[in-house]
Amino acid sequence: MARFDTVVKNGLVVIPYVAQRHVDIGIRDGRVAALEDQISTGDADELIDASGKVVLPGGVDSHFHLGIYRDITEDTESETTSSTVGGVTTVISYFRTGQHYLNKSGPYREIFPEVLDRVAGHARTDYGFHLAPMTAEHIREIPWLVSEMGVSSFKYYMFYKGFNLASDSRDAQAYTMAEDYDLGHLFEIMEKVAEVDAAAPGRISVSLHCEQAELLRVFIERAKADPRVSGLAEYDAARPPLTERLSIEEAGVLADATKVRLNLLHLSSKLALDTAVDVARRYPSLDVVRETTLHHLALACEDLEGKGIGGKVNPPIRSRADNEALWEGLRHGLITTVASDHACCMEESKGEDLWPALPGFGGTALLYPVLISEGVHKRGLSLGRVAEVAAAAPAQAFNLYPRKGTIAVGSDADLAIIDLDLEQVVTAELCRSAQDHTPFEGIAVKGWPTETLLRGRPVLKDGDLVDEAPGQYVHRSGELVSIGGA
Repeated sequence: MARFDTVVKNGLVVIPYVAQRHVDIGIRDGRVAALEDQISTGDADELIDASGKVVLPGGVDSHFHLGIYRDITEDTESETTSSTVGGVTTVISYFRTGQHYLNKSGPYREIFPEVLDRVAGHARTDYGFHLAPMTAEHIREIPWLVSEMGVSSFKYYMFYKGFNLASDSRDAQAYTMAEDYDLGHLFEIMEKVAEVDAAAPGRISVSLHCEQAELLRVFIERAKADPRVSGLAEYDAARPPLTERLSIEEAGVLADATKVRLNLLHLSSKLALDTAVDVARRYPSLDVVRETTLHHLALACEDLEGKGIGGKVNPPIRSRADNEALWEGLRHGLITTVASDHACCMEESKGEDLWPALPGFGGTALLYPVLISEGVHKRGLSLGRVAEVAAAAPAQAFNLYPRKGTIAVGSDADLAIIDLDLEQVVTAELCRSAQDHTPFEGIAVKGWPTETLLRGRPVLKDGDLVDEAPGQYVHRSGELVSIGGA
């Protein structure tokens, strides 16, 4: 009888924070059972030859939006399929009540079980959820969500608070279906999360979309009136980095007062990153995760000029100078995690008019490919650093480590087997998403997964999808060391 269900042989295995070694991986019952210099082929029921390839831990795409613009069941099927193309084996999706998603309000005790029921059995990756407390009732539900439902992270959208959403003329209260969505509401979220965190295992945290609402109103009006800017450059001018800076400063003050653990999402600019680093240094006791996205690393307004408004996203795509500042922050450890902020948005929802166009687009299929192509090949990042920001650090930040995010005995056998020399030109079809366009269209990317394994089961094999959906909901509880600081 074979010792292992599957053995991955002859690959260069990248273990975040530890080493990269030529070892064989023995998999049994969905977990890594052995890491040995040589495992006999006779010890495997199935063999995967990774000769000439690298083996990374399956990506943990920790910023995702399942069902934001489409039926959540259909979106789960198609968009987690896209994830496997990029070597992603776990997604953590945001969900909130209000417009979009299920288009309803009410207690999470009623709504969240419905979300889980509609997603179950339809995912190719494992999955979890970050929830946004939109009402006072939601804040009271946080202890139950943590202890019973395994939710360890909660989101607040700083740009929703109390202003007319000038991009599409809907007022914030109607959009959120919530009253008193202001900094006082955020303060009470932080207090409750910090209280629960003090008594719970692992890391219970608050995630923030940092753009300052009142400043957005001013800059949106100015951008609309300025004939010198149009398209995505107009959108960049309408939501400038100053709005990120002020929100991050506000977040730092409130987090320092409440001692909550903080995740600063999709930092899009040099100013935003500099501010986030400065806040962490000013308040050294804070545990702060700094996230950026693939599109803020790899796309620039200058390069997308004349290519439509498919790249509209919040916060906006910035300049090449901001791209390079974020890459440098990634190189020097100032960026903690990289995610896709994946939100499947069809071209008809973009249209040709900037302001009513829905924000967001998909990118999960490019998580490892872009980091390897632009980071490793072009900028000399190590494979270990890529594995840290795309797998290990998000798993740590959101209570999944070491079950996810690493390759170690006892960890889930979530693996991305990557051909560093495989070059492909990005198209919507290549990404295997339901989305019918991509702002990454036409970009040559070098370094793609050929196999993606979820708990030892192939979900992408020899570049082709396996017709199964074995993804499971992950209850995010467990011990975790802090990864914050400057």
